[in-house]
Formats: sequence, structure tokens, C-alpha cells
Amino acid sequence: MEVVNTIGRRKSAVARVYVKSGNGTITINSRPIENYFPMEIFQFVVKQPLIVTENVEKFDIKINLDGGGIKGQAEAARLGIARALCEIDAELRPVLKKNGFLTRDPRSVERKKPGQPGARAKFQFSKR
Repeated sequence: MEVVNTIGRRKSAVARVYVKSGNGTITINSRPIENYFPMEIFQFVVKQPLIVTENVEKFDIKINLDGGGIKGQAEAARLGIARALCEIDAELRPVLKKNGFLTRDPRSVERKKPGQPGARAKFQFSKR
């Protein structure tokens, strides 16, 4: 099997995912997943598509993560892995779709507007 590459995005995080057949190692920015995401919840988020489709020990995954925070990066990686699994085996699509792993979450930070302290906050109004 050749290397399958996909992109996952969430907030301002971008994950470039490279999947090939192997024994289940996940490397993020040239570091093992346990070092990159020390909290187990984020490791679980990244591995969710593999767990649901029962492919945990079948593929070696290399991920280049850029931008965003820890949660956005984990969810971007999850989307990238789910897209790669769909490309490898189209029969996995319904399972991944049902669990919501193929939907790109469009929510991101709203920009700050001029003349205001924040995106929606206004300066306090003083009548006198």
C-alpha cells in the first residue's frame, strides 16, 4: 500500500496526515503521540477514527501539525485520519460519518472589529 495523505483543519490548526500500512505507531511532528499530547483525552481524540473502525494496529500514521491550540490540533488530526481511512477503504465511510468524524467544524474565533475592545463587546456608554 502506498502512502495516503490528507488534510484536517479545526479553528486555526492544520494537520497534514500521512497514512501507510504498519503496526500502529502515530508520530506527530517527529515525536510519539504520548510526548506530543501528554493528556490522554487528546490521545483518545486523535485515535477515535481508528478505534471506531477497529484499525488501531493496522496503520502507521505521521502527522505534521501547525497552528492553533492543543484541542484544535487534536481535532484537526482526527479529521485528517478519518479522511485518510475513507480514502483507503470506502466501506468505512458510513461508520465515520455516523460518528461525525468527517464533518469539518466551521466554528472559529470571530475577528475583532475597529472601535470596539473585542469581537462583539462594546466600550461602556456614558451619557454624561
